[in-house]
Amino acid sequence: MTAAHDARRVASRRGYASVLRRRFPLETRWAVGLIGLGVLSTVLVALYPDGMPLSAQMVPLLLGSLVLGPRTLPWFVIVVMLLLTVSLAVQDTITARTVGTVSIQFVMGFIVLLTSFRRSRLGVANVLGESMLVDLRDRILNQGGGPDLPDGWQVQTALRSAGGTPFAGDFVVSVRPHGTDRLEVVVVDVSGKGEQAGTRALLLSGAFGGLLGALPPEQFLPAANAYLLQQEWEEGFATAVHLSLDLVTGAYAVRSAGHPPAVVRAAGSGRWSVLDSSGPFLGLIDEAVFTAATGHLQAGDALLLYTDGMVEEPQRDIDLGIDRMLGEAERLLRGDFRGAADKLVAALGSRDDDRAVVVVNRR
Repeated sequence: MTAAHDARRVASRRGYASVLRRRFPLETRWAVGLIGLGVLSTVLVALYPDGMPLSAQMVPLLLGSLVLGPRTLPWFVIVVMLLLTVSLAVQDTITARTVGTVSIQFVMGFIVLLTSFRRSRLGVANVLGESMLVDLRDRILNQGGGPDLPDGWQVQTALRSAGGTPFAGDFVVSVRPHGTDRLEVVVVDVSGKGEQAGTRALLLSGAFGGLLGALPPEQFLPAANAYLLQQEWEEGFATAVHLSLDLVTGAYAVRSAGHPPAVVRAAGSGRWSVLDSSGPFLGLIDEAVFTAATGHLQAGDALLLYTDGMVEEPQRDIDLGIDRMLGEAERLLRGDFRGAADKLVAALGSRDDDRAVVVVNRR
């Protein structure tokens, strides 16, 4: 009987808690709790004006900016500013320093309101909701990490953005189409730099990831070009280099769209050479034609794909930049490709431009 009674009591409590959660969502409970904290701060300022600073109101304001959504946050900021006004009114003496402190706190409240409007535009509930955008970025960037490859093959990728932020106009997508022995890699440089090009790069990397491997290799760049033309962006062009590699025979085809040429290393001579492939920029010309450079990778050979940030610097010809890159590749790698992409991207290129490197080698 006691056990049954306890079970009913537990069930009743759970049902009551469920009703409370439905009637008072988590955000509402946060708002009530933070307003309570603000009222407590106001009371303490009134009772202990010499010991409790007016800036205590900033604690609930900053906490609210983290956990409250764009619908609730503006009203909460208004309540905090009213409580701050009350705290000011109960002061025995008002000095210039007190007025300055309160003015700064009102400015902080205005900044929090601007943050709320920005979140409304983004469509995220609070600062925790912004992790959704970070997760999207990470998922898309992971497309360049490289699929599982058979023994004897290795793909390494390195990406650096202008300014050091995680968002860049350069990106890499690599896939191994299901049921095939092919590796498909595309390195893309979107017009613009850093965060300015980051949004376009995120969109294109998702689209190119869907096209890559779903189409025959010779159709990928024409399809990517058509997709960019459909966007009708004012600054919507991009460059790309696409590698299609047979993981059984080592046969490859490299196609370029306005992009710096890929380079290949022959294990026999230990020398790097430029592959002759050409094609127009993506997003500028309808029905563009992209020619392929073909060959075979033997044991010890390697292919290097990169963006112009690796070889372009102010007042220097790109051919000189490519020569310097090849010299650094011979010096840094010398047949040892461990950490090859990271070594190259750290040693070369402009820190004011996005940089991407992909190294494919056959052991």
